[in-house]
Amino acid sequence: MRSALVLNATYEPLSVVPAFRAVCLVLADKADLIAGDGHMVHSARLSLPSPSVVRLRYVVKVPYARRTAMSRRALFARDDARCQYCGGHADSLDHIVPRSRGGQHTWENVAAACRPCNLRKRDRTPAEAGMKLSRPPCAPREHAWIGAAVALIPEAWKPFLARAS
Repeated sequence: MRSALVLNATYEPLSVVPAFRAVCLVLADKADLIAGDGHMVHSARLSLPSPSVVRLRYVVKVPYARRTAMSRRALFARDDARCQYCGGHADSLDHIVPRSRGGQHTWENVAAACRPCNLRKRDRTPAEAGMKLSRPPCAPREHAWIGAAVALIPEAWKPFLARAS
């Protein structure tokens, strides 16, 4: 199913919704169609472009700074599916400071790793195992949750995401 990017009245990205929900927002006069995806939505009396980007007509106050949920998919996207120790293809996750030693399950303590490096490191820190991280892991940018919500970001979304960064 196609997705649509929902923008606040200030053009700030708010969420990613199914195209059907975006059509409902446009038909209820709650949002304006900014960009279509090339398809048409037909009803008995109406035809309109299928939305790819919609902008709400009113400002929605976001009560918190949205962070990307930490998931396996998001971690592999952040690390480009590369092992942070040897640079090979990553197929597992590794806690830099092991959880058994008080390490937390946070963006800054989890890295993508290949199975041989993960087995070599075991329940030790990288320094104890004689390994070095290629770069220190960090939390993704503020609007990186959009990249985690969809597999491929459509071209029509990119101008609005660049404005938000």
